[in-house]
Amino acid sequence: MTMAAWLRSIPSLTGTAPGPDADPLPTEPEELFARWIRQAVDAGVPEAHGATLATVDADGIPDARTLILKDLTPDGWAFAGPRTSAKAAQLGAQAAAALNFWWPAVLRAVRVRGRVVEAPAEESAADLAARSPAARDGIAPGEWVLWRLVADRVEFWQGSPDRKHLRTIYRREGPHWRRSGAQDDERTGERAITRSPRSAGWTIGAATSAGSPPPVHETGAASSTRSSRCSTSA
Repeated sequence: MTMAAWLRSIPSLTGTAPGPDADPLPTEPEELFARWIRQAVDAGVPEAHGATLATVDADGIPDARTLILKDLTPDGWAFAGPRTSAKAAQLGAQAAAALNFWWPAVLRAVRVRGRVVEAPAEESAADLAARSPAARDGIAPGEWVLWRLVADRVEFWQGSPDRKHLRTIYRREGPHWRRSGAQDDERTGERAITRSPRSAGWTIGAATSAGSPPPVHETGAASSTRSSRCSTSA
């Protein structure tokens, strides 16, 4: 069996998606992430705070590593590491990054991207002090750094065994967030988008014959009507 055939034979999307959420979608992504990660932990997902952090170096070459989310506040998505690490050097050259969370047991993923800022020295020191003595061993004062990814886009992906995956996407517009939603059909490449005012959630409408989505109608505080075409990249 070839490697390609063997890889294709491995089952995928074998988890169980949570049932419909009775709560409306929040206006900010941090609240929805807090809901999702707690649901992942309740479903038995191990180390649900683990994520892949992607950065690029000064030459634009990408790099990635697995780490844990330290905190999440309106100030950003916090992670940490030594000042002598590759990610510190890369963030010094290109202060932007992406985080990806993948929880296969519940068929959910979260993608976050934006600029990265270094936290104040006292916050980095406090994070180091919270680590175990063994984890602090050998780290000199000032060599441990806490960073925050200040997101400008957060995507929540709900997988489905029939490949009709659902996405909720938050994009920062000034001090506020704009939310849109979509359904991907991997079999046809079509995507449909529509807002359900009754539930303040997202429902799926039929794509046009050309495969383009219908308009997204926003209500509430951001009362306006806009058309949105979402990227089909995974």
